[in-house]
Amino acid sequence: MKALLPIVIVIAILGFLGMSVMGQYNGLVRQDQAIQGQWAQVNNQLQRRNDLIPNLVNTVKGIAGQEQKVFGEIADARARMAGAASKPVDEQIGAARQMDGAIGRLLLVVENYPQLKSQENFSALQAQLEGTENRLSTERMRYNELVQSYNTTVKSFPAMIFAGMFGFKDKPFYPVSDQAKAVPTVKF
Repeated sequence: MKALLPIVIVIAILGFLGMSVMGQYNGLVRQDQAIQGQWAQVNNQLQRRNDLIPNLVNTVKGIAGQEQKVFGEIADARARMAGAASKPVDEQIGAARQMDGAIGRLLLVVENYPQLKSQENFSALQAQLEGTENRLSTERMRYNELVQSYNTTVKSFPAMIFAGMFGFKDKPFYPVSDQAKAVPTVKF
């Protein structure tokens, strides 16, 4: 019986070490997979931004352009009418007809867009830009938090022994690029 005691102790120690190695390995795999999943989410938000922003800008440009054209025509017609006051009647009529046409187009725009939407569209564009950048910032932050936790585990004892044995290495943080530090511009 006493001869079996050392064998049982050795088996218990080996079992404990085996379970510890397995637990450390599985923990590193879980953290590695969480980082990969979070990186995919960062890419998802980058793609969202790349898809959304140009479409929003073009939408606002289109609506603002239509409204600007109508308002430009009204301003031109008003200037022509003001200048035609001292001119012959036929020029005054021409100016008035130009104003009638411009106002008719404005009424058409108003019928199609009960409220002129440029201001709303610019506000919506700004909100979408802010929302997209906030989502992206949140996903980058979550990625960096997972990387920090993983890198801490990989560098901590005893996990560092197992991480080295199984090839788990530090993961890179998502740094802020010099371009990202520059103030972005949106051109219409």
